[in-house]
Amino acid sequence: MASVVGLLEERELAARQRVESLREEADRIQAELADAETDWERWVIARERVDQVLSAPRGPDISAVPEDKPSVRAGRAPVRAAVAGSVVPVRRDGLDVTALAPDYQRIVNLLADRRRSGSDGAIGCQEIAAALGLDVVPAKVEGVRSKAKRLVERGWLAEDVPGRFSIADGPAGGS
Repeated sequence: MASVVGLLEERELAARQRVESLREEADRIQAELADAETDWERWVIARERVDQVLSAPRGPDISAVPEDKPSVRAGRAPVRAAVAGSVVPVRRDGLDVTALAPDYQRIVNLLADRRRSGSDGAIGCQEIAAALGLDVVPAKVEGVRSKAKRLVERGWLAEDVPGRFSIADGPAGGS
């Protein structure tokens, strides 16, 4: 016959394993929820922008552009700093890291600093999260992974080895 203490330990172990499993699932769901909320917010912004464009008078009034703004007159809008939740632009000449939202800037700057210090080796998302001062839990690591993958798609980072990120060669690497 099994001892009472042994039976209690078995049940305690099973309960702890269930709690850990549920915590992992909750972290995964939190990461998915954050991505879904971001997507939703972008659709709301897109609809609002379309409403603004459609309600505006047709054609820009060039005479309303001040003389001291030649870049606007020439059809080139000045590059402004991004705000949180903005779209990650495709990297191109003349565009620096300030065009990225703050979270993305932190990731690019971290990897650029590593390159400048001579550490060219690619690093994983857990290491990036830790270096950014985030808790190394699945939800935070997945958030970093999502941002890093988006930065790869837009040419700011490189992912030569799956899951390992480094600064991409070009304008972003030199900023």
